[in-house]
Amino acid sequence: MDLHILDHRLRVTSISKSGLEQYTHPLIKLIFLRNRTRCKFFSLTETPENYTVVLDEEGFKELQPSEHLQVEGSTWLPLNVVSNGNASSSSQAVGVTKIAKSVIAPLAEQHVSVFMLSTYQTDFILVREKDLAVVVETLAEEFNVFREEGGESVPVHSQDACNGLQRNGREVPHATVHPVLIPENHFCVMSLDPDTLPAIATTLIDVLFYSNRSKEDASVDQDMECIVFFSFSLIDGYISLVMDTEAQRQFPTDLLFTSSSGELWRMVRIGGQPLGFDECGIVAQISQPLADSDISAYYISTFSFDHALVPEEDLASVTEMLQTQRMSS
Repeated sequence: MDLHILDHRLRVTSISKSGLEQYTHPLIKLIFLRNRTRCKFFSLTETPENYTVVLDEEGFKELQPSEHLQVEGSTWLPLNVVSNGNASSSSQAVGVTKIAKSVIAPLAEQHVSVFMLSTYQTDFILVREKDLAVVVETLAEEFNVFREEGGESVPVHSQDACNGLQRNGREVPHATVHPVLIPENHFCVMSLDPDTLPAIATTLIDVLFYSNRSKEDASVDQDMECIVFFSFSLIDGYISLVMDTEAQRQFPTDLLFTSSSGELWRMVRIGGQPLGFDECGIVAQISQPLADSDISAYYISTFSFDHALVPEEDLASVTEMLQTQRMSS
């Protein structure tokens, strides 16, 4: 297995819903006018609280500082696992669970905080740049590690990265087991040919910026039946969309594509209060039991909460697993 440290330096930001109008122009530019910006990594996720925007340094220049923009202070690097060109068996779990034991659990044991972004195409594991030496040393036994530089993949050896390295921690952290919310929405994970993006521009703008205005002030509580959640990523020329079936009905059916099974997903939203960025092990706590049961999952971290998408037929067993985990903590 190969682990690639991609050639992007990323910032994780949040735009408040009340301040969205200030950022509509730069966001539209980043989504639709990729020839006018040198941004190669862009992800926008709407949740009930805010818009999480993850983007590279070129894209970050487009966002003007204001009281409506929160910026996590670190620079993050995206990691990507490649299976040496071998397609995994269709019966194997996909998404974050396939890297739960090889990447996520070992990093949690070393107190490395991760920010996950699953897309239609792949899973990105974001780590802080300052933690890179620990990451390389921790994962070098399991993976051939490469760093992408100017389009070339250059091997990285743990001894190169780890001279004088102090590990982040000496013991396995006992992370808080957070409450979870399971909304009623059904979700789709989809993709789109970038050349057809102009054809859905008005629909995408409407769904992202206007459709949910009436729900802006809706509180998020345990009684919430459905949740506002929409994610758009444009990363190295590939588009990924995560939306519920209500939003999907607004798009032309012939332009968006999904896996041949057309699977619907249910969401497990993690956190009763905003999680913060320094706690380690949150992704591991969710992904580890899913991996043990061979259950596929997509995982999307946002500025305030984390979100796992699991197949609807597995929801009951996932719920039971998480309840057992809470009771035993």
